[in-house]
Amino acid sequence: MSSAADALFWHRFQFGFTVTYHYLFPQLTMGLALLIVVFKRAALRGDDRAGDAARFWGRIFGINFAIGVVTGIPLEFQFGTNWSRFSQFAGGVIGTTLAMEGVFAFFLESTFLGLFLFGEKRLGPRGHFAAALALFFGSWLSGYFIIASNAFMQYPVGYAVGANGRLELSSFWSFLFNPWALWEYAHNMSASVVTAAFAVAGVGAYWTLSGEHRETAAINLKVGVIAGLVASVLQIFPTGDAQGKLLAQAQPATLAAMEGAFKSEPRAPIAIIGQPDVEHHRLENPIYVPAILSFLAYGHFSAPVRGLDDIPRDEWPDNIELLYYAYHVMVGLGSLFVALLAIAAFLLWRTSLTRTRWALWALMLAVPFPYIATTAGWLTAELGRQPWLVHGLMRTSAGTSPLVSAGDTLFTTLGFSGLYLVLGILFLFLVGREIARGPRAQGGHE
Repeated sequence: MSSAADALFWHRFQFGFTVTYHYLFPQLTMGLALLIVVFKRAALRGDDRAGDAARFWGRIFGINFAIGVVTGIPLEFQFGTNWSRFSQFAGGVIGTTLAMEGVFAFFLESTFLGLFLFGEKRLGPRGHFAAALALFFGSWLSGYFIIASNAFMQYPVGYAVGANGRLELSSFWSFLFNPWALWEYAHNMSASVVTAAFAVAGVGAYWTLSGEHRETAAINLKVGVIAGLVASVLQIFPTGDAQGKLLAQAQPATLAAMEGAFKSEPRAPIAIIGQPDVEHHRLENPIYVPAILSFLAYGHFSAPVRGLDDIPRDEWPDNIELLYYAYHVMVGLGSLFVALLAIAAFLLWRTSLTRTRWALWALMLAVPFPYIATTAGWLTAELGRQPWLVHGLMRTSAGTSPLVSAGDTLFTTLGFSGLYLVLGILFLFLVGREIARGPRAQGGHE
């Protein structure tokens, strides 16, 4: 590789690594924010088990939030250090929502997190519930501002090109309520609820299997299974369905690469499995379902779907194999989530979930898989946008910092790796300690 290509690789690798690691934490806090409100609402109605669960998950939220803040700070600096030309070109637009996330949503979330963790007795039941609502609002508002920034990179609207060649905000409301942002946000937040629901159900399953904290474990299982099932279904329809249709309209190369579709054809089939052979423009060993891709992309079975062979090669995503597999991992895991949670919900309805050990083991062991699915989903979104940094306006290769060498970026990436290893161990230790202490551990709600 040339020095420029080498530097581009490491710039992309570092940002991909740091943002992937960082997002392990916000996805849980955003999902937990909603479930804590559910627990607090039940506690207001006199369910002491729900009050204990809300306090326990509030402590987990606090640990998760702290690690998320630490791992998120380097991302802000990387816009300047690694992606200075991108920041100069598009900062006048996406800087708006990034600033709003920091100034409004983050401080709202952190303020009410403190009140929720340390102010329960002073606030009283209704005041503490209001703090939980505000925490939820701040957390989800923060998520929307970040998603709006990303959606502009996927589907730029509400901008104008200034005399200096840089992007300027021409319509704040068009930019903020980008149709891509609305569906991406709904899809992302339902995924966050899936992650949190599996965490809640998984801890409930662990306590049930170990014979501890049975009452709180039971409400954890109930809330986790029901919330997870609803959110998993929403992942597929309408949020996933709508995003697929947006891709077909605005990023046909992405859709074709995700599905391994090289030939344009009506009644296009969807590949359940297969291995993309990009060199020979084919999918090896495929198992097809006829006409389904046409229906999912355009709403009717006879619609023609544009294949990669009819798209200029320089507009293809630059890692079709990884994109294809990331997408299929996401879809495959999402389907398994619906199946597992539907079975668990049936057992819950039959009041036999707490006695069905294989189902409890499945829920407990499934906790890491929503993280894998979410990571695969973001890989799909970001790899699919390539070779564009801002789709149709700026290529990724044009957005880096020309004065930062590959060696500099590799050196700091190694540093981040060591730091994040320590933070990961610390996070697992603190969360494991809280789970071992159980829901009635003292401290944090005086």
